[in-house]
Amino acid sequence: MRHSTIAILGVPLDLGAGRRGVDMGPSALRLAGLNARLSSLGYRVEDLGNVEAGQPESSPEGAGNARYLAQIVRSTARVMRTVERAAGAGKVPLVVGGDHSVAVGTVSGMARAWRKRKQSLGLIWIDAHPDMNTPETSPSGNVHGMPLACLLGMGPPELSRMGGFAPKIDPRRTVLIGIRDVDALERPHVRSSGVRAFTMRDLDERGLRSVVKEAIEIAGAGAEGFHVSLDMDAVDPREAPGVGTPVRGGMTYREAHLAMELICDSGLMRSMEVVEVNPILDEGNRTAALAVELVMSAFGKAIL
Repeated sequence: MRHSTIAILGVPLDLGAGRRGVDMGPSALRLAGLNARLSSLGYRVEDLGNVEAGQPESSPEGAGNARYLAQIVRSTARVMRTVERAAGAGKVPLVVGGDHSVAVGTVSGMARAWRKRKQSLGLIWIDAHPDMNTPETSPSGNVHGMPLACLLGMGPPELSRMGGFAPKIDPRRTVLIGIRDVDALERPHVRSSGVRAFTMRDLDERGLRSVVKEAIEIAGAGAEGFHVSLDMDAVDPREAPGVGTPVRGGMTYREAHLAMELICDSGLMRSMEVVEVNPILDEGNRTAALAVELVMSAFGKAIL
């Protein structure tokens, strides 16, 4: 993809999260050199700026089982339209968040663009959490724990049917990698959904290379390509402390890079998002710097 145009879109949204700070994630990644470093790989980089996102201080919370839903719908709909336009123009969307609820907009936009081409899109979701709660099962009411459920056709219809159709992604082409923190009522959703879920135990027993290779085969089967959704809490908090919901026992620095390198080698990644960088909780912006490094590996930076 070296001669492609990467369209960067920031989504300073933290309404779906349980704590403040991830709204500063897009700025943190840009300050860590995201645009210039991608340009150094030979890409044309077009920064589309940030979509408008509300702030909790000036927004009504709404129902406690899906907090700030109306505002999240408005912001993610803007993301959907922007991503669809970029993909339709032949650009590679790179969305930087923000909490993981932004994925509803990113994947909906890609799915709409691919439907117009009569093509299918796969999904690789790299995260410590499955993000497959619904308002009925969520223990917190935080929408950033629901986006994958919405993309598979569950959850609030304002999100699950965004763009006029559901599901956005075929569960048979959807892969979870690195999950290690699953809510009790969320577990049946994961098991019955039809997605392929690789837990951290799978990575421990099989090794990351084997898992990611199989994930690429699943997400790419019968599809023109796939979207990669990277939550930085997939990486162990010793390497990525600045995330909203850290969980011990995640991917190591090198495992995370290898995952991105293997995805790049496949030639099937069509879009990407990086979410949940929280500068308030970070140490010297090193989580944002790692996020930029992982993006670089996904887009082709090699050791030699």
